[in-house]
Amino acid sequence: MLIDTHAHLQMKDYNSDRQAVLDRAKSADVEYIINASFDIPSSQLAVKLADENEMLFASVGVHPHDAKTLDDKALETLKELAQNKKVVAIGEIGLDYYRDLSPRSIQRSAFIAQINLARELDLPIIIHNRDSHDDMLSILKENLNGLSGVMHCFSGDQDFADKCLELGLYISFAGPVTYPNSIVLQRIAANIPKNKFFVETDCPYLSPQFMRGKRNEPSYVKAVARKIAELRHDTLPNISKITSENANALFKLNREIK
Repeated sequence: MLIDTHAHLQMKDYNSDRQAVLDRAKSADVEYIINASFDIPSSQLAVKLADENEMLFASVGVHPHDAKTLDDKALETLKELAQNKKVVAIGEIGLDYYRDLSPRSIQRSAFIAQINLARELDLPIIIHNRDSHDDMLSILKENLNGLSGVMHCFSGDQDFADKCLELGLYISFAGPVTYPNSIVLQRIAANIPKNKFFVETDCPYLSPQFMRGKRNEPSYVKAVARKIAELRHDTLPNISKITSENANALFKLNREIK
């Protein structure tokens, strides 16, 4: 069985066929899906969907694009939402210096505030990083203090991967690992310690190569796992087992397994 550790099924892209998407995921051997959030409304909806479906979990948080909306009221709302037993992380949070939709200083402040919230709640963090490697590492070194988390949809080089691993973070691979020109990413996936990675879709974005340019969905996480199995000269069942065990270790999904 597979775990899609990062999806966005609460988005309107799935309003017309969400149940069919879940059915396809189950048919593709996906056991659990974590809906990652990016603002207060998406956090609220992710929790609602998790309550309604046993295969769904949720993370709650404010993405760096919306960092300017993270005030005390928003933090309190996130804290309240995180009391739900199906909430397994704070995220996705972090820095995005590519689009810069919130001022960088505000992004950094919001990131640190949500790291502190995660520590208070004893939850891991799901980290978004784009073109912000130096500031990202600086903030994590100063603020993690033993907190666990994952660098989602990893897009850095080997040096950045090594530094993330040194901080105790997991690394998650998404559709880009299947792209023919993703040589550096594929090399990282081939050699990363087996207890430090898992797979995701980041749907509706970043579909794997066979569906590139079309809407992504959790059933396609199998293509990501299959590519990593190929890169590691391993089998799909074994990669599925390894990545599921790693996801369970970080997110403690076993507490919901009947």
